[in-house]
Amino acid sequence: MGATAGPVWGRAEQQDFRGRVRGTLLGAAIGDALGAPVDLLGIGEIRQTHGPEGVVDLVPAHGRRGAVTHLTQLTLFTVDGLIRAQVRRDTGAWHPPTDLHRAYLRWAATQRDWGPDLRRKDDGWLAREEWLYARRDPTRTLLLGLGDEVMGTLDSPKSPGAAGPEAVARSVPIGLLVGWEPHLVAQLAVECAVQTHGHPTAYLSAGACAVIVHALACGDSLDGAVQRALALLAARPGHEPVSEALQRALGAVRQGLPGPARVEELAGAGTAEAVLSGAVYCAFVAEDVRHGLRLAVNHGAPSGAAGALTGGLLGALHGETALPPAWLAELEGRPTILELADDFAMEMTQGPALHGPAGASPGWMARYPRGLPG
Repeated sequence: MGATAGPVWGRAEQQDFRGRVRGTLLGAAIGDALGAPVDLLGIGEIRQTHGPEGVVDLVPAHGRRGAVTHLTQLTLFTVDGLIRAQVRRDTGAWHPPTDLHRAYLRWAATQRDWGPDLRRKDDGWLAREEWLYARRDPTRTLLLGLGDEVMGTLDSPKSPGAAGPEAVARSVPIGLLVGWEPHLVAQLAVECAVQTHGHPTAYLSAGACAVIVHALACGDSLDGAVQRALALLAARPGHEPVSEALQRALGAVRQGLPGPARVEELAGAGTAEAVLSGAVYCAFVAEDVRHGLRLAVNHGAPSGAAGALTGGLLGALHGETALPPAWLAELEGRPTILELADDFAMEMTQGPALHGPAGASPGWMARYPRGLPG
């Protein structure tokens, strides 16, 4: 696993990148929070409970408005793992899938433990955020995949039959590695997906999603981003279901006014490629972020995952200032998400000033400990 030398970061480029990172992580969390209360409910049930237009605003779930689920929790630990990988690169121990696996094991501990264990010196700051210790409907596949310390690999994936969308949702931040070549971004997403989801459509959907986000974060259009993903997918064995799902999303854009039936037609199977297809469609036809997210969650498919993916895509495309302020104001964990987003942007643009041959910032090392090599 490797990367290219990153882009040249002027001040304007850094500010644009930080806005896209914030937009991606906050957008994904808002979509998750909007969809969580109606996840897997039919459209009739949603309308009966929330009115003829369905969910149009944040509604209570898990005891509050704006609550996020395991999808956002794991996305944040993805970011933590990506930063750790960059920090540990100085040691010569360069294997990002291992760093992300360790980050996911830290998330798994939050699902078992009552709260942070301050004796674990290598946990870093994110694993000490008490609000992340809430159990928010993690799937059995996730808990099984991360139930021991054995890391799933492409040769020996965890849960080879698992084709759900959870690994796709957590792969969104991998696309923010804008200094990497797209094929390396796809490879990392694939290698991290198989740690819990071993079905080819699941891990190839994760790779495609990361490539789409990567292109958007680099300033490409949504159509250009999807075309790039399709081109990279074509070289992968077993890509056909994922490629066809993305092609269906592109075709649906030209088939009249968007509505719940069309989203459910794309995403209704609930598999990774279906939910990704529905999210890509919602991002394409969105008049703005609010409209796109409402469209993404009001149907009978997995609303949380569809909302999270749509929010991540729109956030990467438009940046944080396009997100609905009233929803941001109630979003659970927003200070943590912002802090992590800014740390990620700072690591990607200013990493050598934080750690390197000349020395390292003690504060940064405390936040993102290198841990043991290997």
